[in-house]
Amino acid sequence: MLIAVDIGNTNIVLGFLRGQEVIGTYRMATKVSHTSDEYGLMLRQFLTLSGLEPDDVDDVIIASVVPKVMHSFRSSIIKFLRIDPMIVGPGLKSGIGIRLDDPKSLGADCLADCAGAYFSYGGPVLVADFGTATTFNYVNAKGTIVSGFIAPGIRTAAAALWGETAQLPEVEITRPDSILATDTKTAMQAGLYYNFLGGIERTIRQFHDEIDEEFTVVSTGGLGSIFINDTELIDIYDPELMFKGIYAIYQRNVK
Repeated sequence: MLIAVDIGNTNIVLGFLRGQEVIGTYRMATKVSHTSDEYGLMLRQFLTLSGLEPDDVDDVIIASVVPKVMHSFRSSIIKFLRIDPMIVGPGLKSGIGIRLDDPKSLGADCLADCAGAYFSYGGPVLVADFGTATTFNYVNAKGTIVSGFIAPGIRTAAAALWGETAQLPEVEITRPDSILATDTKTAMQAGLYYNFLGGIERTIRQFHDEIDEEFTVVSTGGLGSIFINDTELIDIYDPELMFKGIYAIYQRNVK
């Protein structure tokens, strides 16, 4: 059994994979202050919840965009599972080309997303990830990332709204019943939702305007599911895209 790990700025997401099948997923908060023992104990608890033992784990692969967490998290894998994890980054074969001005600046999460989309759905493909940041990456028919787009995620924008405005409350990010809001809470939900949806659609249209070929649009990320039924511009929503990409990269590097 393989553990695929996505370490993001807000959450660490674990996927337990048996072959390509995801048999369990878990989240924990990303905290620089957590020790290797704390991460290790949480990992052991997640294994128990899935009916697994540490000895059931054959290998671990990590895609991280938070360097400050890597020492303690990697140490937890070594200490509690007795495995030195594979790290997505320079030196690993991904099967995906990167034709950007600074290829090393591409986050491991974006690379995994693009690998998951290309090897699952083919290219050309525009890959959207709705997380702490909203990213779009374009992968051509040959499997090469040729452009990227980064914007604030909807939760990040929402936190700025209620964090910088004294009288506005924190609200759940969800699709409102109507844009015709009659109170502060639903007005904020409608504003966040439709403003963000409009930005998504405008961005995809701009990619279509500037790219002289048809392409598939694949989205992922925890908040991606709330938009998929309100737009015809996203072809596929795949909540397991990151794990598919990490697995594809793992297969190209395992001995």
